[in-house]
Amino acid sequence: MSHDTQHSSAPTLEEVAVVAGVSRSTVSRVINASPRVTPEAIAAVERAIAELGYVPNRAARILASRRTFAIALVIPENTAKFFADPYFASVIQGVALALSSTAYTLSLLIAPESDAEKTRNFLQAGNVDGALILSHHSDDRSYLALSRSLPVVFGGRPMSDEGDRAYYVDVDNVAAAEHAVRHLIEHGRRRIATIAGPADMAAGLDRVEGWRRALQAAGLQADLVERADFTPAGGADAMRRMLERGIPFDALFAASSQMASGALTVLRDHGLEVPRDVAITSIDNDYFAQNSTPRLTAIDQPSVDVGRAMARLLIDRIEGREIAHVTILPTTLAEGDSV
Repeated sequence: MSHDTQHSSAPTLEEVAVVAGVSRSTVSRVINASPRVTPEAIAAVERAIAELGYVPNRAARILASRRTFAIALVIPENTAKFFADPYFASVIQGVALALSSTAYTLSLLIAPESDAEKTRNFLQAGNVDGALILSHHSDDRSYLALSRSLPVVFGGRPMSDEGDRAYYVDVDNVAAAEHAVRHLIEHGRRRIATIAGPADMAAGLDRVEGWRRALQAAGLQADLVERADFTPAGGADAMRRMLERGIPFDALFAASSQMASGALTVLRDHGLEVPRDVAITSIDNDYFAQNSTPRLTAIDQPSVDVGRAMARLLIDRIEGREIAHVTILPTTLAEGDSV
């Protein structure tokens, strides 16, 4: 039996069913990626769709499934921070790659704290099937309550009593910091200061904990700490405060390469040479690490993979699959010239 593929109008779901030799509801289930379809039926429907050039009607799919096939990626930051931080671009690239082979579209919402309530209202009003929350700098606990009414996945462990129930993708920040500090110790450094991230962020707490563990394991003092906000300016201010304390140190672990790049400028202004006088390691082998002079030795976070994993985890949640709450991705050390 041959099928006429020359249609004067767009092929319909019924025509796909006839060509595939299955019911209309089976075609619908295949198109909506339902798990209740045999591999043979999927293959037959996919062949029929290719033969007929059938394009699923998005509006019909939304009505049939009560889904929007839209996902929001929320960045709880102001636009200046968003555009200054290469981490966000890498994660968004990963999300987009994961969604490219699916029916889902991506909306990017840059939502500083002043817009948080408006953003949450938008997300809860049925405009999207789920949300990805990504903040490298600020506390995102205000979005945790959302997960009671909407599938939500966080980039990074949320800071809250409810954080244990959250779905998130992260790296092991404690282990990453330990690795970076051990590298300094292995190169003979003994007085290792740190510029830590904010104390109201999981990454800020975990990275200073990794620094402390590495020093304690080596029998070294862990008392030279200044905190900053993961920006170059914050790193520079923290390094000025560190130098004003007048306590000598021969190495620095900075909790981000942005802060390390700011610290590097201040060290140079004070006549200190890196790595001769002060060796430096940091986290994020990004633009700031690779374009510093000297190039920074830094922990390489798989940020594209973080985005990809966040998107896959969220789709699994939306589509009702049983999944682990947490995905932890490995890190590596990228050697530069700062140790």
